[in-house]
Amino acid sequence: MEAGMSDEARTPSVWIDRSYDEVYDFLAVPGNFPQWATGLGEVTGREGDVWRVKTPEGAAKVRFSERNDYGVVDHDILLDDGTEIPVAMRAIGNGTGTEVLLTARRRGRPAEVLAADVEWVERDLATLKMFLESEA
Repeated sequence: MEAGMSDEARTPSVWIDRSYDEVYDFLAVPGNFPQWATGLGEVTGREGDVWRVKTPEGAAKVRFSERNDYGVVDHDILLDDGTEIPVAMRAIGNGTGTEVLLTARRRGRPAEVLAADVEWVERDLATLKMFLESEA
């Protein structure tokens, strides 16, 4: 992407009928992501703070943000070709529940690819909601 160009982003969210502490405690454990985040696939190993995963597109590595007081669950997807895909994710207390937001970015790809990514994120967030609310 050329300098000065914006990188279109969309941020789907879902409200989960569970407390912020419960939702963040679940999201702050990288090993829980395969239970709902189909884009990250299955965990195949771990090297320090980097998780090896098998995604629908092939092998990748994922580095997660450390547990923090701000609800940040950012992670970077590291592809074999050296591409790093930063993923911004937040859990925010909202009344008696929690709002979870995940930003999908276009990264110079066609608009249709971003639209497909957003649909995928929305499906995964719906799965997260269903999983966490059924655990209550």
